[in-house]
Amino acid sequence: MSNIVYQTTKANTPSIASATTAIASNAARLAWNIQNIGMNILYVLLGSGASTTVFHVALKAGTANDDGTAGSVGQEQGIIYTGIITIAGTSPRYTVLEQAP
Repeated sequence: MSNIVYQTTKANTPSIASATTAIASNAARLAWNIQNIGMNILYVLLGSGASTTVFHVALKAGTANDDGTAGSVGQEQGIIYTGIITIAGTSPRYTVLEQAP
């Protein structure tokens, strides 16, 4: 008897983006992650209309672009938020990963 578990879903390719919608609504979403890769705080809102005063999470800035020291947020297990996720900040720079079937 084997205890091998096969992964049947695929993750999208991470990409750098700067639009205010970080992840569009997706009822089939299985996991998601946003990482700040910029030198300014990135504000993340689970919903529409993120701003520097309306947000759920403020992700720490890095000491240089793309240095891997900035903050990240996501969900990989339990109840996964499937609605729109928006961001705000000064010159936002971040990567997004969404896992769906």
